[in-house]
Amino acid sequence: MTDKPRKQIHLAAHFPGVNNTTVWSDPQAGSHIEFSSFVHLAQTAERGKFDFFFLAEGLRLREHKGRIHDLDVVGRPDTFTVLAALAAVTDRLGLTGTINSTFNEPYDVARQFATLDHLSGGRAAWNVVTSWDAFTGENFRRGGYLAQDQRYERARTFLATAQELAASWRGDEIVADKSSGVFLADADAGRFAHSDAHFDIAGRFDVPRSPQGRPVVFQAGDSDEGREFAASAADAIFTGHGTKEAGQAFYADVKGRLARYGRRPEELLVLPAATFVLGDTDAEAAELAHSVRLQQVSGATALQWLEQVWNRDLSAYDPDGPLPDVDPVVGEPSVAKGRASARAYKDPIATANEWRSLAEAKHLSIRELVVEVTARQTFVGSPATVAATIDDLVQSDASDGFILVPHITPTGLDPFVDSVVPLLQERGVFRTEYEGETLRDHLGLAPLPAGAR
Repeated sequence: MTDKPRKQIHLAAHFPGVNNTTVWSDPQAGSHIEFSSFVHLAQTAERGKFDFFFLAEGLRLREHKGRIHDLDVVGRPDTFTVLAALAAVTDRLGLTGTINSTFNEPYDVARQFATLDHLSGGRAAWNVVTSWDAFTGENFRRGGYLAQDQRYERARTFLATAQELAASWRGDEIVADKSSGVFLADADAGRFAHSDAHFDIAGRFDVPRSPQGRPVVFQAGDSDEGREFAASAADAIFTGHGTKEAGQAFYADVKGRLARYGRRPEELLVLPAATFVLGDTDAEAAELAHSVRLQQVSGATALQWLEQVWNRDLSAYDPDGPLPDVDPVVGEPSVAKGRASARAYKDPIATANEWRSLAEAKHLSIRELVVEVTARQTFVGSPATVAATIDDLVQSDASDGFILVPHITPTGLDPFVDSVVPLLQERGVFRTEYEGETLRDHLGLAPLPAGAR
């Protein structure tokens, strides 16, 4: 009886940008919008033989009490522009962009991704997301927002339509004879027609078949609708879980949905987001991790986080003092706008009572409570400890790999590439060289036949 072959680990780099893992005050922290920062992180990931670079996107600056939220002060640069520029300074690294399906149009997005796939030689990927709030919708002519079931229905239709456009060129439609000057194209090359409840379009797609046929498709979301969407249409799902057991449960659930769509488990990769703090020893890493968390959650940040649940102005409270004795205001978010976390607490009264009990039991201030209940670093330890933990999680089917989010931009990934990657390579679970040209190659996904969606 032979042992089960060890799974190969997939790794990706998430440009931190505007999220709550970023430590802005660190002397090493650099720009989040200058091109040199994007280049450094992408080239570091490629040096480490990572599968891809991941770029999030926001369609509106978030606000807090009518002012730009502190994490958005650098702005939200356009995804396609950044990824197209990175295609010129990388050779093998996949380029994954988060593009919204609620306020964009299939023709535009399909055209942009087909172009990116050509420019990069087959390294493009699309993280399909939806938008949940009318606040973001104010930036667009259609405005408003869609209920969750309608959002995912539009997303499914949007993706299917974009893939129809990409498949409208099979790849063999053009014949060119330079000596005679004859240039012929199949009369049906690029022709499409699509009509449903969301889109009614017809014409000719103007970008020939790209190297991958279509971009690799990612889905981000943990809801039942999101899991079903991923099982039906995605190549990878971007998620996050705090424990090995939770990861295994999610992994089994999502992979278990594939059969009803005629798909095999290996056709969908589970790639949680993960943060990390490294030290020469586990104890040193733990001490550094605590320091990082305190930098990530300043007093002002703690009050802002609490205001998302309380839905009221708490600026008069001391972040190093006790939690408010007043109850949250139940209703639509009025303090924090454009932040998904403001809607994550569906029962703010119950959440407030739970947090008060926790704070009382552990004698926590507001700031200490926020540090306690918000996301912690996923991997903390020496390089050997982190490498062993990552390997264990992948081999035990808690994930297929991780999308790493450093807390320092742009150099935060360097220590991981320099110290952890070699240990994973020694274990024989991570590549030492790229074996293929396209992102589908890196992810172990089968090539798409001509005309496939």
